[in-house]
Amino acid sequence: MPAHARKFFVLDTNVILHDSACLYQFKDNDVIIPISVIEELDQFKRGSGILNYHAREFLRAIDGMSGNQLFNGGVPIGEEKGRLSICLQQVFHEDVARNFDTKKTDHHILNTAYRLRDENPGREVVLVTKDVNLRMKAKALGLKSEDYTTDHVRDIRELYSGYRTQENVDPAFIDRMHQNPFEAEPEEFPLSPPMKPNEYAILRCDKKSVLVTLDAARRKIRKVEKPNAYGISPRNAEQTFALDALLNDDIPLVTITGKAGTGKTLLALAAALERKANYRQIFIARPNVPLSNRDLGYLPGDVKSKLDPYMQPLFDNLTVIQNQFSSHDKKNQRVKELMEDEKIVISPLPYIRGRSLVRIYFIIDEAQNLTPHEVKTILTRAGENTKIVFTGDIFQIDHPYLDGQSNGLSYLIEKMEGQEKHAHIDLVKGERSALSELAIQLL
Repeated sequence: MPAHARKFFVLDTNVILHDSACLYQFKDNDVIIPISVIEELDQFKRGSGILNYHAREFLRAIDGMSGNQLFNGGVPIGEEKGRLSICLQQVFHEDVARNFDTKKTDHHILNTAYRLRDENPGREVVLVTKDVNLRMKAKALGLKSEDYTTDHVRDIRELYSGYRTQENVDPAFIDRMHQNPFEAEPEEFPLSPPMKPNEYAILRCDKKSVLVTLDAARRKIRKVEKPNAYGISPRNAEQTFALDALLNDDIPLVTITGKAGTGKTLLALAAALERKANYRQIFIARPNVPLSNRDLGYLPGDVKSKLDPYMQPLFDNLTVIQNQFSSHDKKNQRVKELMEDEKIVISPLPYIRGRSLVRIYFIIDEAQNLTPHEVKTILTRAGENTKIVFTGDIFQIDHPYLDGQSNGLSYLIEKMEGQEKHAHIDLVKGERSALSELAIQLL
């Protein structure tokens, strides 16, 4: 491709903190890093969080390319890739200075892109940022701006639900699934399209119905019974499917999505307690993204008192499970003992990352607030006989630079669809209360 046809992509800091390998995602186009971005990355390079990791990885990568050419014409990014340049601070263009505060880092990045376009009229300049406000400001100046979409899913409205409903099924097959043995060869009931491994289905004909799944480990279609987990019973078919997957040790990865009140976390906790004998510990974690994106540092007290309010919903769900039994019941007391002996560990995700993940039942709540890279990091650390459960609502995201298409939970569901080690269920019906369901629908 001739040089004049290649684009300039100017990267914002948040793109690099989202994906430190973003340099390699722009084909043979040239990548520009404003020096103000390097200054911002310097503030993130210390620490154990995922943002700190991305900052360090990116800075190491460009350090390996270092030299005067990085600031003067750029250096090759790789084979069949464009060139990487770091752009030093420039005097504000009058169009930018007239409209925006020149003291803000975002506006320095905007100025770099704007001047680059003026100086290269034959080439398209694109500002890449995950900050919707900065994209709006760029467009206000007539500058093209885009989100970083390399790890976006196609369309969350078409995301795999994990189950289907099949009407007008041969009643003889439904009767067959209700008889012992409660399983059949996949060829006996060909669905179109064929069922995916660990996919669930509601089969109906008139007043007859049966719940089934294509069991990936047994390679058979089997009937799904209504299970019970530590006193918690499913209230609908979707919850039955979810609990079946959560209790199945042959499925090491389970994802559960659904709006508030559908029972995602409660079912996962109940299943973990029910299967505790097969695991060394139960880890329950949430990503550390407080509501409204306010840092935990503003809260009073020590680390524990700062974190307890954010982790409280997990304790509330455990209390619901305990309350299924009297205070003197062994199962009620068992939960307390497991907590005291640290066989159940409830913690923000950063506090668990360094721990051994061997024979662990690991539940990650609010997983929609994770990036794709964070999800990958968690999964690649899973040891032998570990089960990992991600729960979340992909329509309720608190992370400032993630949305329904770019969050790690949606990404995981799309990439793992049809894999034999994975099951997914999207819970639709709210079961918290009639009032809660009404509020979710109308407000």
